[in-house]
Amino acid sequence: MKILDLYVARHVLGGFLIVLLVVAGLDMLFALVEEMKDVAGDYTFAAALKYIMLTAPRRFYEFIPLSSLIGCLLGLGILASSSELTVMRAAGISTFGIILSVMKPVLLIIVMALSLGEFVVPQSEQSAQSHRQVMLTGNSAISDASHVWHRDEMTFLHINAVIPDGSVRGLTRYEFNDDLTLARASFAKEARYDGKDWLLSDIKETRFPNKVDDSDPATVQLETSILKEEVWPSGLTPELLKVVMIEPTNLSMAGLLSYGDYLDEQGLASSQYRVAFWSKLLLPVAIFALVIVAVSFIFGPLRSVTLGQRLITGIIVGLTFKLSQDVLGPTSAVFGFSPLVAVLLPILICIGLGFWLLNRAK
Repeated sequence: MKILDLYVARHVLGGFLIVLLVVAGLDMLFALVEEMKDVAGDYTFAAALKYIMLTAPRRFYEFIPLSSLIGCLLGLGILASSSELTVMRAAGISTFGIILSVMKPVLLIIVMALSLGEFVVPQSEQSAQSHRQVMLTGNSAISDASHVWHRDEMTFLHINAVIPDGSVRGLTRYEFNDDLTLARASFAKEARYDGKDWLLSDIKETRFPNKVDDSDPATVQLETSILKEEVWPSGLTPELLKVVMIEPTNLSMAGLLSYGDYLDEQGLASSQYRVAFWSKLLLPVAIFALVIVAVSFIFGPLRSVTLGQRLITGIIVGLTFKLSQDVLGPTSAVFGFSPLVAVLLPILICIGLGFWLLNRAK
């Protein structure tokens, strides 16, 4: 049985790696072409290429579930086409035994996915986004290249880039009074956290009067000044700001939980971070569900079709699964049902479909 496990694992892992490299490689190529439109000034082709390479772990991570499905169809499809699965079953190995042999290498894929998602992707994506924003924005207050906004109580922030060491480059603040009138606007070239407060440097600020004469708006006197340094007390920490700069799906589960709690305290919507948390937590179950579907197809409706038809079917099922999760996530925020339901429903449908097809194939 050990020899059989190794033989099946070689085909499953081989198919998985081939699909993952091809799909992620194409995605990186298309992303590089897309980045070329922003190449100008400090953002050279080399800088764009560095950015794409830094995002490579995230791209591999995103395509692991789809590659698991298609790779399993590819590997088992080759065994089915050469009648090796038929020989295995004729030798007394049950369908469950073959499925068990398939699941062993899948556990290795799940460990790889969890390791990437928790330890590699958050760091590499932070470095990638920081590198890109610094190259694109420089010391400008607000640039079309960066659109990272955040609210901290009555202050709205625009952040150019958060450097991996926790410092901020390009921090614009709009501070409002309790009556929602603008009190102050400022831009700091750099901000560093001392463990309690933020130390801002090279600040340009404009202060607005509390009351404006509506009959003669032209008499409004704005106070402008330039400050070398300023201490800014805020509940934001470098860890929370790093979260702001990265898409929720690229964060660690710990980062998603902490930032979701922070948004709840600020009275802001945290649903997308809750959806991303459950997606990452249930990723092993999602991979398991997609592999079950792949195995059920091989022993069921796809046992006698060509390799090309198997791959097309796998792509359709995988994309449908991903699309359903992408749609149900925002839908849960709109209609108010649990993010857990939004993530779990497509997984349960896949598991149910897989076991139903396996039961029919007996």
